[in-house]
Amino acid sequence: MKDGEIAAMRQDYRIGELLESRSSSEPWELFSSWFEIARNTKILEPNAMILSTVTQDGQPTSRVVLLKDFDQSGLVFFTNYLSQKGEQLAYNPRASILFWWEPLQRQIRIEGEVVKIDEEESDTYFQSRPYGSRLGAWVSEQSQKIVDRTVLEKRQIDFEKKFAEGNVPRPDHWGGYRLTPNKFEFWQGRSNRLHDRLLYQMQQKAWTRTRLAP
Repeated sequence: MKDGEIAAMRQDYRIGELLESRSSSEPWELFSSWFEIARNTKILEPNAMILSTVTQDGQPTSRVVLLKDFDQSGLVFFTNYLSQKGEQLAYNPRASILFWWEPLQRQIRIEGEVVKIDEEESDTYFQSRPYGSRLGAWVSEQSQKIVDRTVLEKRQIDFEKKFAEGNVPRPDHWGGYRLTPNKFEFWQGRSNRLHDRLLYQMQQKAWTRTRLAP
């Protein structure tokens, strides 16, 4: 790319604002409202979120996962417990989540503690998945090195034979996590990079709200 082309890329944000007078004193109401607006906007997967964890040597790592449920107890996602993120959460059960909704010029940062959900809850969600997705949880030894894609294709055939009737049990190594937030930061793009940022933090079992400079 020619010199200066990337440096010249910029977008001025003008479509919204985030004011204390129009925001809840606690974060869950605002999160629910923003999420519902994102669901009703032409966003491919409004529940896609960047999950960041930390390795044992302190290296942050990030990947996109899908939010599958939330309430005031936390945000739920599912994955392979033996994956890289699963191993990292076993070592350090703290993580951050980032939602970025470009058409709305909004992002939400969330931080908190992560625990596995109970097996019954994981079983219920697993059985709601399409047959192919349930098979995929058996086929993929997530994050492990493989020679090429034929390894997956062979395992796919093997498990299609094993679970030909469509009755696929949940593998022990696959299930859900719940991140219980202790911090939310809501960001609304504004003109001239003077964005709105509202920070909610859990302190002494109550939420506080603070405006941050952009």
